[in-house]
Amino acid sequence: MTKGNAIAVLLLGILVILFPQLTTDNYILTIAIFIGINALVAIGLTILMGYAGQISLGQAGFYGIGAYISAILSLYLGLPVLLSMIIAIAIASITAVVLAIPSLRLKGHYLAVATLGFGEIIHIILHEWGPGGPSGFGDIPPLSIFGYILHSTLEYFYLIWLCIIVIMIFSLNLINSMTGKALRAIHDSEIASLTLGINITKLKIKVFVLSAVYAALAGALYAHYVTFLSPSGFSLFYSVLVLMMVVIGGISNIWGGIAGALIITILPEVLRGFKEFDILVYGMILTLSLLFMRKGIVPLIIETYKRWISK
Repeated sequence: MTKGNAIAVLLLGILVILFPQLTTDNYILTIAIFIGINALVAIGLTILMGYAGQISLGQAGFYGIGAYISAILSLYLGLPVLLSMIIAIAIASITAVVLAIPSLRLKGHYLAVATLGFGEIIHIILHEWGPGGPSGFGDIPPLSIFGYILHSTLEYFYLIWLCIIVIMIFSLNLINSMTGKALRAIHDSEIASLTLGINITKLKIKVFVLSAVYAALAGALYAHYVTFLSPSGFSLFYSVLVLMMVVIGGISNIWGGIAGALIITILPEVLRGFKEFDILVYGMILTLSLLFMRKGIVPLIIETYKRWISK
């Protein structure tokens, strides 16, 4: 991890500790929790797309697997919540391997269509065969860690953002390691990577599984926080939403996942005052962002800072 990233992680940790002291409003803390959940999925997709160059429109599928499997195991089989989450993440990982082996032979929009199809298959399965069908189901046990049950919004806030900090430390070390350099080499040129002796197929599968693990973890946390699930939350729309988070935040920088999740999650709440015009304003803001900030917010901030200190 570079010095700049280490400082950024430290500042994020301080902000997480101090944030609840700045507000006692549960609504704001709830929004912060959803920002964190979305950020987990977006960080995984940033690594997959921004560093490995693999397009995925199926993150909602892994998100749904993590949520539904963990909820079903804990509610209907009575397994401890933590064990249910681990099993759900493991199942999502196995599913990712099965999907990755044939799909990652494809490139560009062909890969995007393949992952899109996977996401839609999972959505249909949840819709037709999931508990409660399209109406969903509730009474999902709240998250418990070694017997301690989390009850308050504040406890969930700290837990989810602690997960993000741990995952960011792991991810930043990963992309600054030899594996991260190999991923960037694959992104730039697969042919050149082959000449360097990089096992492209193996590395692609690993990073694809990693992004699935992040999404499944987010799904499991979501399930045990809201304690109610329905298939509508795991549709293609969510995959596209995560893609927008990554693009707007900055696909070339892992911090873009958090920045994009922050903006995309907060924006609908801010625009509620526009009433029936909120969708129009929302779309216009996203379009202008893509037109004038093509590299994303985080790379733009970094470039601006570098130009400022060089003067």
